[in-house]
This record gives sequence, C-alpha cells and structure tokens, in this order.
Amino acid sequence: MRSGSLARHSGRHFNGPRLSPEQAARQGRISQLAIARLGAQDAIAFLNGNDEQLGGRPLDLAIESAEGLRAAEQRLEERADA
Repeated sequence: MRSGSLARHSGRHFNGPRLSPEQAARQGRISQLAIARLGAQDAIAFLNGNDEQLGGRPLDLAIESAEGLRAAEQRLEERADA
C-alpha cells in the first residue's frame, strides 16, 4: 500500500481549510513567540483561549491578518510582562 493510500484508509488525512503561505507564516510567528515568552503549556492555553480584550482566540486573529498578528503579539507581551 502506498503512503497516500494508507492515509486514505486510516482516516488520518486532513479535510480542513488549507492556510495560505502568509497565514502559515503568521501562525508560526505567534506560536514561536508565545512559546518563547510563556513556555509551551501556557502558550497553548494563551493561543487557544478566548481573549476578551482581543475579541477572540489569539491564534485565529494572528492567522486572519497582519493586524490580528500585531494585536496578538501586543497582548502576548502584556500577558508575559504581568
């Protein structure tokens, strides 16, 4: 069985929306910054948690636009400095 066939048969292929290269770069940037500033466990909680000041999840906002990335970075710095 070829590897592509294995993915189809195991049900492990990805059917969600694909990120553009720009979106993937923003996702990587905010993820790396969060891990560096907060540590892995707290970074995951920060990125995936709803932030009332941002009006959504920091990870989603960062992926969505450059402005969202800047807002998430600023919020990350505020949280890391607290």
